[in-house]
Amino acid sequence: MSQPPKIHFAASQTEIAETARHVLSGRYGDVPADNADIIVALGGDGFMLQTLHNTQHLPAPVYGMNRGTIGFLMNEYSENDLIDRLADTQQEVINPLSMHAETADGKMHEGLAINEVSLLRAGPQAAKLRITVDGRVRMDELVCDGALLSTPAGSTAYNYSAHGPILPIGSDVLALTAMSAFRPRRWRGALLPKTAEVRFDVIEAEKRPVMADADSRSVKNVISVKIRSEPAIEHRILFDPGHGLEERLIQEQFV
Repeated sequence: MSQPPKIHFAASQTEIAETARHVLSGRYGDVPADNADIIVALGGDGFMLQTLHNTQHLPAPVYGMNRGTIGFLMNEYSENDLIDRLADTQQEVINPLSMHAETADGKMHEGLAINEVSLLRAGPQAAKLRITVDGRVRMDELVCDGALLSTPAGSTAYNYSAHGPILPIGSDVLALTAMSAFRPRRWRGALLPKTAEVRFDVIEAEKRPVMADADSRSVKNVISVKIRSEPAIEHRILFDPGHGLEERLIQEQFV
């Protein structure tokens, strides 16, 4: 009979998540993350993203159980039959986006985003952005509250709230979406190949300051931002059968 997997339980800093970690650890054991076969994240989607970032250097996949307010990346919480559930999971592999942002003081800032990289106005006036794709200027001036580049995994998050498209997992495309586009009026954005490198240049940066954000990791006063998919990094997420990202993305479109 095969040995049960070694599990590391990680919990967000909420009472309900910490209580779940205490109960599950006592029932199934708990090992350090670098010695685990599977990492179980207890919280919401935000904590799941945090866990994926914190453990990307480890070989163990991450299985989330919802103990937060939003659980698109999470499985249903249950204290029973966890070993059997883990044995039956299906795996999704996600490549993050890499962000290289230059600020007004000449410094470079880097970040990784599983969901999206967004640029947002940081003052009372609308942002003005120039958009370049693979070295070719595609839009000289986008006047907007902001813009983002989303992965398929993040397409139902901020991207969808900004009226961007839902992208099927495995589609190898990225969604470029504007927030409150003023000019061009009601611009609907673009679908780009996963291999594309997108550059945003901030026009009138001193007058119209802009911040960049990679999965809630923010950089203020950016003047340019380069974004591309990072195929060398793989995040492995486990889902219960019939509840993987592909199925969830389809369900979102029929709600």
